[in-house]
Amino acid sequence: MTTLLALDTATEACSVALLHNGQVFSRYAVIPRLHAQRILPMISEVLAEAGISKTAVTAIAFGRGPGAFTGLRIAVGVVQGLAFALQIPVLPVSNLAAIAQRACREHGAKQVAVAIDARMDEVYWGCYSLIDGEVRLQGSEAVLPPERAELARTAQGEWFAAGTGWHAYAERITVPVYASDAQLLPHAEDILTLAQGMWQRGEAISAQDAQPIYLRDQVATPKQS
Repeated sequence: MTTLLALDTATEACSVALLHNGQVFSRYAVIPRLHAQRILPMISEVLAEAGISKTAVTAIAFGRGPGAFTGLRIAVGVVQGLAFALQIPVLPVSNLAAIAQRACREHGAKQVAVAIDARMDEVYWGCYSLIDGEVRLQGSEAVLPPERAELARTAQGEWFAAGTGWHAYAERITVPVYASDAQLLPHAEDILTLAQGMWQRGEAISAQDAQPIYLRDQVATPKQS
């Protein structure tokens, strides 16, 4: 029996989800700057609700980015600490894909154009199609000015818009969409969904190889000398 734990702290949202005995237990809260205080208690809460200890967990999935620098470091630190202690593998999941998966779950979308506000007048961008219940990347993920956001060359049909980038730069993203949810943030339940497919395909990695994906080379402004 596979028991998967998923967590995410990459954006304003902080969430945890646990799959055990076919049931999903989760916690979700939009709590900017409080992730470090809440993530471990949330993990304890879902484990307690499922009636299991940490040692029952088979693998840990996490939102590996793109997202906020501090939030991603928190996620990687927690995941590595737990995975090393439990001697279990990890499953890094794209936060853009997680938002797309949530749009499919909550809005019935089949194709999703995701934009996260990346600050610095840019967006984190990715386009996904739902295939056999799991979103698949069309093209590549990127960080770019809103005006340069575009669908993959092979894209067809209607697209749903999701993510905070659509709110911050609504008039500058010119990709045609039929509907949108510009408040949508990643949820660990959707990371869990994507992680199940990764686990079945043998895509788990060791804890020491868990790294955040920023997409942007320069993740912080250097101090002036």
